Amino acid sequence: MDTRSEVREFLSTRRARITPDQAGLPAYGGNRRVPGLRREEVAMLAGVSVDYYTRLERGDLSGASDSVLDALARALQLDDAETAHLFDLARTANASPVVRKPRKKADGLRPSIQRLLDAMTGAPALVRNNYFDYLGANALGRALYAPLFAEHEPNSARFAFLNPAAQDFYPDWERNTQDLVATMRGEAGRNPYDKRLTDLVGELSTRSERFRVLWAAHNVKYHRTGVKRINHPTFGEFELTYEAFELPADPGLQLSTYTAEPGTPSEEKLKLLASWAATDAAAEVPVHPEA
Repeated sequence: MDTRSEVREFLSTRRARITPDQAGLPAYGGNRRVPGLRREEVAMLAGVSVDYYTRLERGDLSGASDSVLDALARALQLDDAETAHLFDLARTANASPVVRKPRKKADGLRPSIQRLLDAMTGAPALVRNNYFDYLGANALGRALYAPLFAEHEPNSARFAFLNPAAQDFYPDWERNTQDLVATMRGEAGRNPYDKRLTDLVGELSTRSERFRVLWAAHNVKYHRTGVKRINHPTFGEFELTYEAFELPADPGLQLSTYTAEPGTPSEEKLKLLASWAATDAAAEVPVHPEA
């Protein structure tokens, strides 16, 4: 990843989305040549010189202090995910070649984590890595995401952008793909020299116009909780609340669980899906002839 280019595009796109009115500034004149704030306006809001801010927006974050980054985040009205991304970019810009190495990540799923998943029988649960590969799930999670797990190597990013079935599986496909790319952009900021992640971005950029457009927007978002609609090929539409948890002992792994509001059709369907998944799993258990 070209850090200077990432910084330049990120700051300029953040600046372009804020109007003077949103920043509490008077808008003099009717012909503004930029869609959002001018550089001098951002510099004033951040309490830095125009020359210094111009240097930052040209991609040079080297030497930028935490106080300057905080002031910049406030001026550009960055949320928590965007602020963390800005600090990640600055950390990369200030790192020496010796420390520019991604931290070691878990390549597989520990047996104890799979046992934990299997013990969760009332809610779909899945574990993915920071390359968006699904490494494990409980029976209900596999049943809910049946089209994705039908693929040889289940990967939520490849499924969403490269499998035509995804647009039917996700009724809110446009929003879901926006969130997915925004999450991936955050991963890239934290691990800019991760070749496997860079290769995934390159593959999707080559094969999906939708991905290219979203990646160019430089949006960043946390994927921690929310509501997701899923159109299951057998049981129809589910509306589920998801919660995502990082696994501290396994850097890069994230556990996601899904629940339905009590008394809703989705709750009833989830119970039917659980029964179906349990029956299907039981059918696969080998039975001794004498049993």
